[in-house]
Amino acid sequence: MFARVVECQSKVGRIDQVGNKLENDVLPILQKQPGFVDFLTLSDKINPERLVCISLWTSRGDAEEYHRQHYDTITDMLKPVLESPPTLKTFIVSASTAHHIAVGRAA
Repeated sequence: MFARVVECQSKVGRIDQVGNKLENDVLPILQKQPGFVDFLTLSDKINPERLVCISLWTSRGDAEEYHRQHYDTITDMLKPVLESPPTLKTFIVSASTAHHIAVGRAA
């Protein structure tokens, strides 16, 4: 399994709009992608305008195909409500109890 971690900072007072766009516009795109597994949005208690979004994929190839096809469109969609462009990091998922992945079995 493969993870994409996107961190973003909303403009002050726009966090609800970012959340709505993620739920109503971004999530439906993700759900239609081959290899998409799950999507998590994490809020920062200290900095409420900061969000960390984690998408899980069955393979690096599926995540990369999504990136090529949709990432620029999605970042453009969010641009009006973000303070700066989001940052992206990728990881191999080593363990997950929710998705029954054990160390050594990750894709």
